[in-house]
Amino acid sequence: MMKIRHHFDDATLIAYSSGSLPQGMAVLVGSHLHWCEECRERASQADRIGGELLEAIEPVAMEPDALASIMAMLDEPEPKLRSLSTERLDSARTGLPLPLASMLGKPLDQLEWRRIGYGVQQYDLKLEGPGATRLLRIAPGVSVPHHTHRGNELTLILRGSYSDELGRFCVGDVADVDTEVKHQPIVDTDEECICLIATDAPLKFTGLMGRLAQPFIGL
Repeated sequence: MMKIRHHFDDATLIAYSSGSLPQGMAVLVGSHLHWCEECRERASQADRIGGELLEAIEPVAMEPDALASIMAMLDEPEPKLRSLSTERLDSARTGLPLPLASMLGKPLDQLEWRRIGYGVQQYDLKLEGPGATRLLRIAPGVSVPHHTHRGNELTLILRGSYSDELGRFCVGDVADVDTEVKHQPIVDTDEECICLIATDAPLKFTGLMGRLAQPFIGL
């Protein structure tokens, strides 16, 4: 049974509820919620609070062309959506949370990983919007260079575990960090660690080697 010990900050769940997160971060939050009952309940509370705030807002007059704009949007072709049954099948087949499984469509071991350094491979989800969303596959005993952040960074553990200055993170756990955090995650067992990482700004490596390698690894 999955034991989740690390969860999102309230601010992250409120931003997710309001729809203000970049796409990659929203996918990561939704993936954690698929596994975490505690955060699902907190997200539901954020939804309820948001609904109450909307009801308290005084109505304002619409712009003269508002109705025409809405009708024009209705005429646009609908995007092709995958069926929910197919997405759930992907989730069961891959062992991944539903939002991520439906996006990847295949197990982690079948992705086209790219080596970016000793013991580290990367898969870029290439999502639109600010920041970046990537999967990192890190070999046992290997660490990510010591770094801080120019913005926010969310990490969801999909396989294995790592330890850093904030504690030990296992499958289902999330690290929700900002510019105040400096850390160096290291894989702490004989099993590789695979993480989903979403950022809204590049990392800031503190060591010389990390800074030299950053343009090549794209983090």
